[in-house]
Amino acid sequence: MAASGPFQVGDRVQLSDGKNRKFTITLTPGERFFTHRGPIAHDDLIGKDEGTTVLSGEGTVYLAQRHTLMDYVLSMPRGAQVIYPKDASQILVEGDIFPGARVLEAGAGSGALSLYLLRAIGNDGQLISYEIREDHLETAEKNVVGFLGEHPENWDLRLGDLNEATVEELGGKVDRVILDMLQPWECLDTVKTVLQPGGMFICYVATVTQLMKVMEGIRAQGCFTEPRAWETIVRDWHVVDLAVRPVHRMQAHTAFLITARRLADGTVAPRPQRRNRR
Repeated sequence: MAASGPFQVGDRVQLSDGKNRKFTITLTPGERFFTHRGPIAHDDLIGKDEGTTVLSGEGTVYLAQRHTLMDYVLSMPRGAQVIYPKDASQILVEGDIFPGARVLEAGAGSGALSLYLLRAIGNDGQLISYEIREDHLETAEKNVVGFLGEHPENWDLRLGDLNEATVEELGGKVDRVILDMLQPWECLDTVKTVLQPGGMFICYVATVTQLMKVMEGIRAQGCFTEPRAWETIVRDWHVVDLAVRPVHRMQAHTAFLITARRLADGTVAPRPQRRNRR
């Protein structure tokens, strides 16, 4: 699948009309996509520049653009709830996911975060993904292959419990650990063992109870920096002429994110100084 340039056979293309209704097709010679406003011939798009328009059989105009990774994630089949783009972007930046990094994630879920991580680490990095449920693992595999066209050589997808992982089985310690699971505090001993000194630990949890247990569990390990917790809220704006206001609907709470860094063995970090509240 091409990333830019004229449309090619096999490209996943998103069609949108004047009401911003979106449809996705995979370009195939001789095929037609049928809308409620008549068919659209794939051959009318193959070889054309991205960002062009195409007419349906009844003359309706559709804008044609390649499917972005975000478009794909929000529309792909789901076994488990996906990590939304607003949270995935925070994980990539706050977790400092870099080209060539060795990243360990659990669980793989529907493969959304796996796709973002694979793009961030590049061909020289390695992603090891644990998933305890076979049905979720199969969904993640199908979704990643569906977008990339193949199973990446640097993606090690494993069915099993993260607590069964050892440094030897992982081929050495990892640079980053990302947990998206129901009870991540049960894996903190494993995270401590497999994460490089200076490595980043990122946790994604949905509820306040989970948040509290993970934060206290990290502190109890005694080998991490003081954990930081936050959530991201996204609000679009309506801007048309002089009508400028926030939209009524917004992406509010989806999950809490927690980050901490692994200390070198034997290191005692400065204790956080908190104000006494009366």
